[in-house]
Amino acid sequence: MKKNPIIPFILIMAFGIGLIFFLSIEGVNNKEEIAANEAAKNGGEEAASTEEFDPATFAQGKCIACHGGNFEGQGGAPSLVATKLSEDEIKGVLTNGRGGMPAGLVPAENIDAMAAWVKSLGEK
Repeated sequence: MKKNPIIPFILIMAFGIGLIFFLSIEGVNNKEEIAANEAAKNGGEEAASTEEFDPATFAQGKCIACHGGNFEGQGGAPSLVATKLSEDEIKGVLTNGRGGMPAGLVPAENIDAMAAWVKSLGEK
């Protein structure tokens, strides 16, 4: 008589699914306690980042792919160095997007700093 080798795998899978289910319920029931423990680990501070926004660093991570390493434009992306847009127009583009520029790429609270930085590129 041959035994079916798949039965142990099915039992292990069922046990694993059950374990995940019960552990997730336990986590939901203890979410306030878990949050309090995390806050205590962080010295009572929120886990949110309190770093200052650096437009140049942000641009290195987000803008160079389209506008080029020196921000002079490439392909269909215009030059940020030679922009003729006012700071308010730059804020509008950062907020609403324009052409190939996606809207909301820069967090809303940092749009003023980013627009001032882009405008300063042409002044150098």
